[in-house]
Amino acid sequence: MQICQRVTDLRRHLHDARVADKRIAFVPTMGNLHEGHLQLIRLARQHADVVVASIFVNPLQFGLNEDWEQYPRTLERDSAMLASEGCDLLFCPTEHDMYPNGMETQTKVEVPTMTNILCGASRPGHFLGVTTVVAKLFNMVQPDTAVFGIKDYQQLAVIRRMTEDLCIPIQIIAAPIARADDGLALSSRNGYLTQEERPRAVALYRALCQARAALVDGRRDYASIEKEALDALAAARMRPDYFSIRHARTLETASAGDTDLVLLGAVYLGKTRLIDNVTVQI
Repeated sequence: MQICQRVTDLRRHLHDARVADKRIAFVPTMGNLHEGHLQLIRLARQHADVVVASIFVNPLQFGLNEDWEQYPRTLERDSAMLASEGCDLLFCPTEHDMYPNGMETQTKVEVPTMTNILCGASRPGHFLGVTTVVAKLFNMVQPDTAVFGIKDYQQLAVIRRMTEDLCIPIQIIAAPIARADDGLALSSRNGYLTQEERPRAVALYRALCQARAALVDGRRDYASIEKEALDALAAARMRPDYFSIRHARTLETASAGDTDLVLLGAVYLGKTRLIDNVTVQI
């Protein structure tokens, strides 16, 4: 596996692949990898001849009092994991490589819809940082396809909209949520959970599944279903951020005529913020 830090080196390594008309897939990450990330790499391999991953802990998407400085940097371990999965190239730029003119004056890419609700309401400016860094990474790597996990459902929807609006010629592929045996969605932030908190963390997924079952059974009283889920999360000694039933594509509040829905939840368990979602067709 090739490892490079600078954009010039990245493009030099990918030049021969492009000349040979090989298909390139891209998996952007913030490192601290787990099985869920490796599943993205495997899916990327199914869709391309060359797989590129990136590791960059993007300060632009972290807000005040968030964990950018504490976010684990595990590059040596991550590199070994990627190499074992057959990743062809790892791009790990520094902050200066990504923002050579500084973050304050960085040109930013903004999606005006879907970014100020749900996680965007709790983390102002978060998605502006996400879309800006992803747009830059897309321009740097110039892949044919990019793979993102469905666990960050709102992020996936925002990136799809950005790609569509800016006519970026990249196919966005959604990877299913990787889960532990008890159903907890795999996340780098699961490592923040204490030994006592870890068994309780699955309550979010259970609340989502119970709400989905209510919809499948024919209930359409969305507000009541959401309230029941919030009560269940509070009973599990979690601090709910939101629990919401939304249109699966637009993330607008679900209406009676919608058939493709996504149920999204975010909670705080101790100091750890967890997110999860399930989809349903009714």
